[in-house]
Amino acid sequence: MRRMRPLDEEKPTRRQRIVRGTLVAGVTVLALLLLLVTFGGPTKTTSDQAGPSADTKAVRPSASSVPRIPQLPVPATYDTARGWDITDSSPTYAVAGSTGLVAYLARTDDDRYLVRTVDPATGKAGWDGQPRRTLFPPDRYPRLLSVSAGEGQEYFVTWSYGRVNQSSGQPGDPIISLDIYSASDGSAQRVEIPWPDPPRVTASGPSVLISDGKATSAVVDPATVDVVSVPPGALGYPKGCKECRKLTQVRGTTVKGLLVSGAKEFWVRGGWYSRKVAPKDTDAASGVPASMTGSYVLASWQLKKGAKDVGTHEVWALHEAATGKAVLQVRCRKPAIRSADDPQLVTSPQGGYLIAGRLAFDLSEKRAYCFEEEDGTRPLVLTTVADDGSAYGARSARNPADALAGGGSAPVMVDLTTAVPETMALNTRLPSTEIAGIGLFRWTDGKDRSHLTGYPHRDDR
Repeated sequence: MRRMRPLDEEKPTRRQRIVRGTLVAGVTVLALLLLLVTFGGPTKTTSDQAGPSADTKAVRPSASSVPRIPQLPVPATYDTARGWDITDSSPTYAVAGSTGLVAYLARTDDDRYLVRTVDPATGKAGWDGQPRRTLFPPDRYPRLLSVSAGEGQEYFVTWSYGRVNQSSGQPGDPIISLDIYSASDGSAQRVEIPWPDPPRVTASGPSVLISDGKATSAVVDPATVDVVSVPPGALGYPKGCKECRKLTQVRGTTVKGLLVSGAKEFWVRGGWYSRKVAPKDTDAASGVPASMTGSYVLASWQLKKGAKDVGTHEVWALHEAATGKAVLQVRCRKPAIRSADDPQLVTSPQGGYLIAGRLAFDLSEKRAYCFEEEDGTRPLVLTTVADDGSAYGARSARNPADALAGGGSAPVMVDLTTAVPETMALNTRLPSTEIAGIGLFRWTDGKDRSHLTGYPHRDDR
C-alpha cells in the first residue's frame, strides 16, 4: 500500500537525499564485509535452511528424517530391519488402496493441522494439504476417514463439529465442517453443513454419511460435495414390515442407496429388502445388519423355529451390498452377554478376505469361519488381514481396539488357507492395517509421542 504523505510534511532537499544515500550505502558495505569475515564467502540459502514458517514449525517427519527404525516385537511375518517410522502424528490414519497412500494429520500450531500422506511401500512423503482450523477444541484432532467411490476414485475426508463465531462475536449455529481431498493429488473441497446435535459421520460406502445415529441423515458425494438430506419419512419403509419402523437407523450408503434397519429386518432404500434375501435355514424376518464395507454387508440371523440349536446358535451372513445376495454364511454360538459393539468388517487390501471379530470369510474359496471353542468360549477377535490370508488378532479380547492395545489372553495369527490359529508371544504387537504388503503399527513411546511404523513382509516367508 502506498503511503500518503501529509501536505505539511517537508520534502527533503537534494543535499539531504545525497547524505542519506551515502549513509545507507556505507552501512550496506560494512554489513557485507562482516558477513565475509564471519563466513568466509557467500552461502546459498535454501528453503530447508530457512527457519520454519508460521504454518510449519518443524521438519516434516518421514522415513528419511528417522535415524533408526524402531525394533518392535511384531509377528514374525514382518521384517523389522526394513521399514519406516513417523512420529507425532495423529492417533488415527486412513488408507487409500487404489492410490497406495496412507494419510495422517500433523499439527502446524496450536489450533491448526494439515493432512499429510506417505507411500507405505517406501516411507517417502506424498502430498500435503493446506493448514486448516478445526471446530473441535484445540487439543483434539479432526476425524479422518477414507472413501472409496468406485472406479479407482478415492478420497480422504476430515471433519469436525462445532460453532463458528459470527462477526458480532456471538457463537453461531452448530455446523459440520468437512474437507474432502482427492487421494491421488490432494486437491481439496470444503463443505459446511448445519447440524443441530453432535453427528455420526461414516464412510463405509461410496459416499460420506452423516446421521444422528437414528433415522435422520444426509449424504455427501465426495466428487461433487453435493449434500442430500434424507428425512425419516423418505426412507422407503418396506410394506408389511412393522419392525422396520421401530428403532430405525440409517446404517450406511451403497451403490443402490441408503442401508437402513429397524428393530428387525433391513433394506436398501429403492433397492433390496432383507426378507427376500434371507440365508438358508434362517427366520426371514430376523435379520439385523452389523457393519458394512463398500461391497458387502454383514448381518446376523436367527435360525428357523424348531431348529435343534435355535436357542444356542445364530447365523452370520455376508451379503452383497448391491443386490443383498447372501454369498457366505457361518453358524456361531450366541454369546452369554452380547457386546455393545457390533463386529466391524475389515477387508484385505485386494478384497479377497474379510474379517469381523471372531468371523472370517475367504471369498475365493467360498469359506466362512467362526473362531471359537465348541462351547463358545475363547473366541478370537481379529484386527487385520493380509492378501495372503494371514489374519492377526487376540483371544478373548473385548474388541479390536482392546486387542490392538495388548488386551485378551494371547495374540494369535491365523492362516485362513488352513484356518489354524497360532499363538504368538505375549508381547507381540498386532498390525492395525495392511496395505501394499506393509503392516502398519500404532504405538506410543516413553516420551508419550505417538508413532506410526510400517514394516514390510519378509521376503523369505
